[in-house]
Amino acid sequence: MTSSLRLRAGLVSIVLLAAFLGIWHLATRSTAPVTTMSPEYAKLMGLTATQGKSAMPGPLDVGAKLWEHLKRPFYDNGPNDKGLGIQLGYSIARVGTGYLLAVLVAIPLGFLIGMSPLLSKALDPFIQVLKPISPLAWMPLALYTIKDSSVSAIFVIFICSIWPMLLNTVFGVATVRKEWINVARTLEVGTIRRAFTVILPAAAPTILTGMRISIGIAWLVIVAAEMLVGGTGIGYFVWNEWNNLSITNVIIAILLIGIVGMLLDQILARFTRMVTFPE
Repeated sequence: MTSSLRLRAGLVSIVLLAAFLGIWHLATRSTAPVTTMSPEYAKLMGLTATQGKSAMPGPLDVGAKLWEHLKRPFYDNGPNDKGLGIQLGYSIARVGTGYLLAVLVAIPLGFLIGMSPLLSKALDPFIQVLKPISPLAWMPLALYTIKDSSVSAIFVIFICSIWPMLLNTVFGVATVRKEWINVARTLEVGTIRRAFTVILPAAAPTILTGMRISIGIAWLVIVAAEMLVGGTGIGYFVWNEWNNLSITNVIIAILLIGIVGMLLDQILARFTRMVTFPE
């Protein structure tokens, strides 16, 4: 039954993709009449004006350009001309660093808050005030105090990643069945051992769900952060190609951002399934 459902879902996905590509191709075909103009003006305006070519590239144009990038993903011709592999590498490294720092802070702190009703009540107002603040709102303050654009981007990733993990850890720890905790107390299991042998396994699915949410938010935010700080990264690549009016490269970057985000999400989803057991 499961394999049949997966097969049908895969077929539907292929049909939808083919329909999308077909509509995209038809929508970007040359329909405007060819315009006669002076050679100098024609060179300035390009094919969009002189040959009636659509300003939006079609799927064949994007595919051809993507193949060029895939053949040389790690070239480095200077500050503003690096391969997509290098740009994605910088972005993934920033996200990974900020995300791991958030894990080291959010999960232990979430355990403490979840196991202590006093701390939960005391810290909740601060968490609720800080949580809705846009991560990018911290960027000017980070740039002013840290004075390093790359480290500032990592700080923003840390800020945006910490809240879903923290709140999910608090919720997961606080909602562990009291019967399990009482049995551990009856068996005179110490607090630290109880936390690792009873509370952590029970709260692990909820904690990993928060981690999964956080990695998605982090990958969203790094693109905008790199647009602001510049230098390197897939976000900077998108902004730089927009300034160069290379819509084809912008579309390619958007596609790769989506693929990497999906892969990161699936990795965390896999871990979540590994620690989830039926009661």
